Amino acid sequence: MATTSEDVWRLLAELTAAQKETDKQLKEVSQQQKETELLLKEVSQQQKENAQQQKETDKQLKELGKQIGGLGAKFGSFTEGLALPSMETILRQQFGMEVISPSVRVSKEGQHLEIDVLAYSNGELNTAYIVEVKSHVRQEDITQLKSILQRFRRFFPEHKDKKLYGILAAVDLSPELREKILQEGFYVARIHDQVFELDIPDNFPPQTY
Repeated sequence: MATTSEDVWRLLAELTAAQKETDKQLKEVSQQQKETELLLKEVSQQQKENAQQQKETDKQLKELGKQIGGLGAKFGSFTEGLALPSMETILRQQFGMEVISPSVRVSKEGQHLEIDVLAYSNGELNTAYIVEVKSHVRQEDITQLKSILQRFRRFFPEHKDKKLYGILAAVDLSPELREKILQEGFYVARIHDQVFELDIPDNFPPQTY
């Protein structure tokens, strides 16, 4: 069949229209690609900001942890300071102790021992008391005091012949833990009107170490 000039013009028109449609689609794809790249940039920026924000949060949490730890240490020091005058009165007047030393720290052969209050008397009494002061008593505090008493003579051989007793002085103490402390043979001291007083039953038999 012979191709007329009308057929040629019609084909050219169709090709031109197809080209325009292709160009339109390419522009749309290009626009979508640009939008995708922009979105990826925004996501990347957001991730960077989140990472920076996380670093700041971690830093703030670390600083808060230090502050809380410092506050706990200050409260512990306050509790010990509050206990010392009244504990000194108990140790001197009720137990006849001559030497009373707060915050005793000793190191020997790479081992360390810390005692809140150490009191002792030579001569006829020949006795020593170890006082541990706690704001809130837990089960492990009883274990800790027992460990200190058991290790004491290794660090203080000069007191090896003395009778040794333990006292747990507490601001906050549950009745259950009080019973456990007494069962271990330790004296219990409780705070009352900002003064520590012994809280033991009549005829309490203390454990000698």
